Amino acid sequence: MNTTTRRLGAVALVSALGFGCAAAAAAPATPTDAAPPIDLPAAIRLAFGQPRLRAAQHEVAASLAGIEQAGRYPNPTLEYLREGEQAGTRTTTIQLNQPIELGGKRQARIALAQGEAALARSELQVLRQEVRAEVVAAFHGVLVAQERQALAALLAELAGRSVDVAARQVAAGKVSPVDATRARLAASEARTELNTATAELALARTRLGALVGRPGESLRLAAGQDTALPSLAPLPLLRARLADAAPLHRARSAVAAHSAQAEVERAARVPDLTLTVGSQRADEVGRRQAVLGLSVPLPLFDRNSGRLGAALRRADKAREELAAAGAALAADLEAAATRFEAAKAEATLLRDEVIPDARSNHALTLKGFEHGKFAILDVLEAQRTLAQAQARQWNALARAWQAHADIERMTSGGAAQQD
Repeated sequence: MNTTTRRLGAVALVSALGFGCAAAAAAPATPTDAAPPIDLPAAIRLAFGQPRLRAAQHEVAASLAGIEQAGRYPNPTLEYLREGEQAGTRTTTIQLNQPIELGGKRQARIALAQGEAALARSELQVLRQEVRAEVVAAFHGVLVAQERQALAALLAELAGRSVDVAARQVAAGKVSPVDATRARLAASEARTELNTATAELALARTRLGALVGRPGESLRLAAGQDTALPSLAPLPLLRARLADAAPLHRARSAVAAHSAQAEVERAARVPDLTLTVGSQRADEVGRRQAVLGLSVPLPLFDRNSGRLGAALRRADKAREELAAAGAALAADLEAAATRFEAAKAEATLLRDEVIPDARSNHALTLKGFEHGKFAILDVLEAQRTLAQAQARQWNALARAWQAHADIERMTSGGAAQQD
């Protein structure tokens, strides 16, 4: 009896444990498993750790290794030579040949490697600024898309209220059923706009997620993020900052690298010496004798003039590209500043004057329609005006943030890359 009881107790315990494990496995993931929300500095840090920038960092590391290699001296060659077949008449020579570089080849090689390393660092700096600008624009794109979706939801709710009011007015015999149909059509259009805004928010999150390395559907922004636009520095100050702009750093590094390449080709025109030191044994005389030699190529046919000319022309090209980059940056800066100020002014006007008036007008029109003072067309027109004003405000904010990101990309120097 006791044995049977123990067996039944063991079976019950195993069944309970199995049920508990199955329930735990079937339980959904807790909210703590989700990725934490991010703010703008965190988004920039995440983007800086993505493969695009890591690849550029590998190129910088490779260029630094190239500097170490450029300083190496050429290796000597060990040579063994035997003349003759029969013992007693053979001559055996062992010699060491050491090339000696002349014309500053090693120094020119080191300067070229240093120039290429500086160019790689400049490319990394430019890429960091581009990624930062993309993240700033995408982050505020998500913020604007969230506000736009909230606006669409509010407008859909207002359209629903218009439908209810129109239905009551029709039931009371105060308006035609046609007005109710118009209200329902407007409500359907508002729901369509809400669906479109929801899809645009999903796309905005996908764009930001691709930059920071997170799935767009699970991307959440930290609470308290503000879409208010910052003030822009005066244009003369922004122009002065262009001297330290990353694209100009890259163009200057390219000029230095091409100039260093030209010096390498110029140094290559000077022939190198080869010093030979060795020992020779002649079996006929039965003794060894020292071998000492010096050789130098004669630059009769190839004086490296073609490669030198090509390097000089590429250096000239890099200088012209530097001048063009400076002019293009100045023009792009002025255009971006103009876009920013215009978009900011539009968004401010809409926020402070147009939207409050449109919202008040819609509320008064809807209330007047309930009391038979306005037609349904007046209500729908007021609703459409409010929707358009809100949409224009968020579109202006999106344009302003994009322009601001472009200005930051053009005017921020190397110190701004360590966000």
